[in-house]
Amino acid sequence: MGTARRLSVVFLTFGLTTALLSGSGQAEEKPTTWTTKATGSDGTTYTATNHLVSAARGPGREWLLAWAGPADRTKPDFLTVIDATAGSPNYGKVVNTVTMGPNLGGEPHHMQYVWHKGDRLFAGGILSDTTFVFDTKALPAVKLVGVNTAMDTPCGTLPDAYQVLRDGTAYGTFMGGPNVTGPCTYTNGEVREGNGAAGSPGEVVYFDKDGRTISEIPAAVAGGEDPAECGNVPAMTEASCANPHGISVREDRNIMVASDFVEARNFVTPEVELREDLARRTVRVWDITNRANPKLKSVSAVPDGPRLAQEKDPIFGESRVLMENALPYQRGHKGAFVSSMTGGAVFYTPDIAAAEPVWKEVLDDTTAYQTFAPDQTGGGDNSSWLAVSPDDRYLFHTVMGSSKPYGAPLDVTNGMVYVLDIRKLLASGNNPKCSIDTLDEAYRGGKESDCPSLVGTVPIRDTTDGGPHWGAMDNFEKGWDGRYRETKTVKRVATANYFLAGAFGGDGDHRVCMFGLGGKDGIALDRTFKDEVTRRPCVSFNRTSWPHGEAGDARPHGVLFVVSDGALR
Repeated sequence: MGTARRLSVVFLTFGLTTALLSGSGQAEEKPTTWTTKATGSDGTTYTATNHLVSAARGPGREWLLAWAGPADRTKPDFLTVIDATAGSPNYGKVVNTVTMGPNLGGEPHHMQYVWHKGDRLFAGGILSDTTFVFDTKALPAVKLVGVNTAMDTPCGTLPDAYQVLRDGTAYGTFMGGPNVTGPCTYTNGEVREGNGAAGSPGEVVYFDKDGRTISEIPAAVAGGEDPAECGNVPAMTEASCANPHGISVREDRNIMVASDFVEARNFVTPEVELREDLARRTVRVWDITNRANPKLKSVSAVPDGPRLAQEKDPIFGESRVLMENALPYQRGHKGAFVSSMTGGAVFYTPDIAAAEPVWKEVLDDTTAYQTFAPDQTGGGDNSSWLAVSPDDRYLFHTVMGSSKPYGAPLDVTNGMVYVLDIRKLLASGNNPKCSIDTLDEAYRGGKESDCPSLVGTVPIRDTTDGGPHWGAMDNFEKGWDGRYRETKTVKRVATANYFLAGAFGGDGDHRVCMFGLGGKDGIALDRTFKDEVTRRPCVSFNRTSWPHGEAGDARPHGVLFVVSDGALR
């Protein structure tokens, strides 16, 4: 191991730092602090400092991690550890904040979608172009074990989402183009032209368990794609729609799927018109038999839908801005789901490994809006997180709500979390009938018998600028012996109400909320998961004090359920 990548762990004396969570003005205990370090290939020593309060002591528990950045960018980014043990007297309490250094303003974004026993935690800073890797065995304490910097991924920028494999390695999507404009050579020797950082084409990176780059994998098609469909600013010799955001993996089928989002730096810049050809509608599938050198199998596009004709802007059409995709878990289910952010629709293909996957719209968000905001449609609603439950029963989806930058004349931004029952659709095999192809179906749901049914919707009305963006499934259950085990039956999910400050109007209200499944409404806000300061449902990241000091308001993005290693079978 070279000295540039040498990891060192330094445990400082268990000292005392600033007062904790004194929102009521009452001084509380001071946390115990210590720092772990990792040296990156850029020569920088990166640090992660735990600020652990005594409420974290006691038998093993379940935790909810939230990866957050401060509103004041002169303060450090941090990983938040929240007690998520149902029935705990500290349920909803922030028991540790792990502050990152030395760099500031990294814009914490996503972690992996699901955590399993033994996994390390991969967490990305989308603006810093950095991936951090943490050891979580001693939760609620966390140890930094690796860092991957911009120097380690010259062919891609804007790290987005991660999937950790059974052997501890991981894939991550990099939505933006190479560090430098021009040709870039990937690990397998292939070359693609790029138009620079945060542009096109993006890539997929394969990491070892410490976060080192094993390989950079091209997402762009050799020879380019349709320039009429794949706009690039500035234009490239070979056009590309490759801006991978969401990522799903089926190791048993040797399949990896990524959905293309936007050419980011142009799409969020006010000086650049919100062009339809910068809003992607493509899905990419790789054969990952060779984990370090996946082969691109197909690039397919989702179709437009019946609502497009009545939308004021084509980027509100159902097919535009594919953020997330999700694969079913069970061996007999070969399909895939994908959702569109500005399009506000969910699509399905029965066989994602087909040479040319065929997609059909199976639900318009408008159907869910009919339960509480009948005047609102899915157009421009900024739908986001998408996940299939491990038992292949439910599809979970978060929606931030129509946003003011798109001109929505709303005093209240209507976000929501909704749940679909997808069992009939998956059971239809290779010949599903469901297809949303009329306006009536867009508003009322598909007429075919195998279409997903709406289990429940929770409105999240937000007057700031966006509802829930990201989410996580609780894939654990507590046994009779007090120990946890993984379960295929999901009984609750968590969300974070923040996207990107200034982008798409997605600043949100900075809350992390918990939702329970079941009951007469199908899904409902867990009102016992309360903020320790306000005593209101959801944990607010708008607060003066944290375990690490008077850092002020923060913006939570990625969330993830984890369990103390010693308490997990």
